[in-house]
Amino acid sequence: MVDWTVDHYPVSTDSAESPSVLEIGCGNGTLLFAVHEAGYNPKKIHGIDCSENAISLAKSIASGKETEDATSIQFTVHDFLTEDLPRDDTTSDGWDLILDKGTFDAISLGKKDEDGCAPYRRYPQHLAALMKPGGRFLITSCNFTENELKSVFLVPEAGLVYHSRVQHPTFTFGGKSGSIVVTLAFEKPQ
Repeated sequence: MVDWTVDHYPVSTDSAESPSVLEIGCGNGTLLFAVHEAGYNPKKIHGIDCSENAISLAKSIASGKETEDATSIQFTVHDFLTEDLPRDDTTSDGWDLILDKGTFDAISLGKKDEDGCAPYRRYPQHLAALMKPGGRFLITSCNFTENELKSVFLVPEAGLVYHSRVQHPTFTFGGKSGSIVVTLAFEKPQ
């Protein structure tokens, strides 16, 4: 995911040019620390997770990093599907890049609500509301195929378009080829 980010959002020496990055379900912050270590402005990096323990751990890891500015990465306890995410000057019109490395998979395992709707069905619309026009969403899943992810995210209420995919190693079994993980990028048109 970091390589894709570097390829599509080149690192700039001008921190004002650095994209705003949000990770949904950041856990202990590992992915965001890697994004920061690739050269992105930590003041424009934000991780959210519904687990207070995960956010506490991410903040603890940040404070132990050798680079002091790692503590500038924001980590917030937040339930993505039920709460509005506060914005600041850099994200008032949305995020440039939103990352998900397994959170959609976890949400998809949730119980249906009283109307029989699976919680992951609300995800695309909530996601699109956080994205800047021209912004991108990069998702890695081990539970969904490329076509299944496209069928979830390429819906009218989200207004996203397919952007690209990350090629992962493949294997062949029973005459079929596949991968154990899929990473796709979607874009919100300008």
